[in-house]
Amino acid sequence: MNKSVKKFFYRFFCFLSLAIAVYLVIDLKISGTLDFKMIIVFILFLAVIIWGTIDWKMSNDIIREQEKELKMYQLYIQPMEELVKEIRAKQHEFDNHLNAILNMHLTVETYEELVGRQSEYVKAISRDGGNRYLPLLRISDKVLAGFLYSKIVSSREDIETEIEVRSKEIISRVSEHSLIEIVGVLVDNAYEACPDVGGRVRMILDSRQDHLIFQIFNQHEKISLEQIGHFFEHGFTTKSKKRDDRGLGLYRAKLLAEKAGGEITVGQEEIGGENYIQFAVVI
Repeated sequence: MNKSVKKFFYRFFCFLSLAIAVYLVIDLKISGTLDFKMIIVFILFLAVIIWGTIDWKMSNDIIREQEKELKMYQLYIQPMEELVKEIRAKQHEFDNHLNAILNMHLTVETYEELVGRQSEYVKAISRDGGNRYLPLLRISDKVLAGFLYSKIVSSREDIETEIEVRSKEIISRVSEHSLIEIVGVLVDNAYEACPDVGGRVRMILDSRQDHLIFQIFNQHEKISLEQIGHFFEHGFTTKSKKRDDRGLGLYRAKLLAEKAGGEITVGQEEIGGENYIQFAVVI
């Protein structure tokens, strides 16, 4: 028997029981046999029905939360496995790069030329960004790691992403699916707000006193403090309103964070001569 059928029968039973109880009370009242004891029995019977309804609702909410957690795990553990495979593949490439650097002296004639060639080669490897996802493997929350990895690889190729992990033990008091929703809004917002060509996004993951600290910076032209003050308002957006959900993401993320006893802040900071919008959530 599926959940919808069980829910129907449970509600039908409660309604039928309440209808019978009301009918008996009215019948006893008309017949003149209703007394104080019968009223007490009716109240107790009604209390049992109400308690059963509340208990069913609480149990159903717990089951739904567990189902959401399982769905998040199934959805983002696959990207985490892909991340592990990519890192392993990069390890083979790294070994090849080491061999190339070690044997480079066989192809040059002077020490200065060797240093120059090796320097250029190392810089080329660094630009390739082969190890940029490595910090995600270090965090304890593998669902969050898989989620962030899926967001990074699906972002525009011309956007440079940097990840810094300051604490391996990522602990949060909020449910996994709420955490993913909050972080997801901030990540989507950062990538969408980058310039049309190029751009940089920087993420920082930390955890202190059983709270996750997630910061994200995205390159953006400087905006007024008045405009920043409207970021979390319902329906406010700096983007084109081609979709009905524009202006709801940050508003809902703030509600979820505050409901869990956390907070989201926003500001802007100049880094390397470029302006960045910074969002930080502590939850």
